[in-house]
Amino acid sequence: MKERTLTNTEILELSEREEGHFYDNKAFGIKGDKIQKIAVAFANADGGEFIIGIKDKKDETETAKRWEGIKDMESFNFVFQNLNDLSPTIPHSSEFLKDSNGKYALRITIEKSESVHKTSSNVVYVRKGAQSLPLRNPQQIQELSFAKGESSYEDTIVNSATAEDIFESKEITYFLNDLSPETEPIDFTVNQNLVDRKTYDPRTAGILLFSDNPIPLLPKRCGIKITRYDTSEETPERIHLKEQFSIEGCLNEQIKEASKIITQTMESVKIMGSSGLEEVKYPPETIWEILVNAVIHRDYSISDDIQVLIYNNRIEIKSPGKLPGYVTIENILDARFSRNSKIVRVLNKYKNPVNKDMGEGLNTAFQRMEEFKLKPPKIIEDGNYLKVIIAHSPLASPEQRIMEFLEKNSQIKNREARAITGIRSENIMKGHFYKLREKGLIDPVMSTTGRKIVAWKKKF
Repeated sequence: MKERTLTNTEILELSEREEGHFYDNKAFGIKGDKIQKIAVAFANADGGEFIIGIKDKKDETETAKRWEGIKDMESFNFVFQNLNDLSPTIPHSSEFLKDSNGKYALRITIEKSESVHKTSSNVVYVRKGAQSLPLRNPQQIQELSFAKGESSYEDTIVNSATAEDIFESKEITYFLNDLSPETEPIDFTVNQNLVDRKTYDPRTAGILLFSDNPIPLLPKRCGIKITRYDTSEETPERIHLKEQFSIEGCLNEQIKEASKIITQTMESVKIMGSSGLEEVKYPPETIWEILVNAVIHRDYSISDDIQVLIYNNRIEIKSPGKLPGYVTIENILDARFSRNSKIVRVLNKYKNPVNKDMGEGLNTAFQRMEEFKLKPPKIIEDGNYLKVIIAHSPLASPEQRIMEFLEKNSQIKNREARAITGIRSENIMKGHFYKLREKGLIDPVMSTTGRKIVAWKKKF
């Protein structure tokens, strides 16, 4: 068992720490059911930690008196017993925190779990902010299971559709024409579990893959929406909206059509470069792989389309659903977890599969950006969505970009420098100009009154 000795300052800092989405503390007298409640809530959310042996602020107003300090480590056995009573087991680690008098508190760190956990009393809790809230509605628990990837919405039966929506579609005919050995639609879909094996009722995966028009058949929105904004601003206004496209159809066609429209739209986008206005160029493999990843790994239980937002200086692809299972932002390039295993598997059976290099798509996207000398894509969790930002930000330093510009232009203004470097702050940009002036590489261009710098020029 790990043990760590804390200074008095560290103890005061822990005692003052605010409870939140990732942290909680409780007095030593906490009951076993409360321990399970906190542990389950953290595991069902994003993980977190709690310390047994620090009183709540509402119970003890003086910070110095919140730390209890328990003499005997074995007194904490009830904590481990209550954690071990949970099934499935919650992934966790523990550490004893010792004060200068040799007394202890216990810190339990809970990992985000790929399973939905319940307490011994059969209640599901989830952490939201500083609260551990119960989920009693079966639909909410099912949605949590979908979000974690423990179960998948692709397996649900589509009551508004019939087997003929798959068996008689143009898409499955096209698909099976290239499949070897020769297979009938009913045999293929049954073998792949795309329809119920007894009733032939279609599953969501089957409709998404092979219905010629799945949108009207499914209760959830499941297309791709592409929006072009003529701006580089973080938050566009309505006047910046140029055009929108809604992509429907089976998944294979959605990906191909969306990629085509994105490519065509990008041809009209120009940004400031070292030679003035230049056509924006991204590695096509990067856009393709991130788009494919969004379609095959999104959470189809969330009723929303994949959003592709094209700005002057970046592309944002927003996919419904949090990262499933044990996947995190930190390990996403190495982890292998498929929320929609049927969709992933069947798409890979096409003659020219959209997910040709299974498991390597995001790695390829990052590698191509580096080859184009652009900064890597940025991946963030935004509520119940995963957003990937593909920015046209060169790997070259701002100073390099400024000097490259001045090789072909007589002077450069602050706004032009921000446009070619991707820096949003005018003051930060000034700092880079000042560094170049200190190195004797550029001189200021003054206003007619001589009181204001209006641009910069290369020093000769």
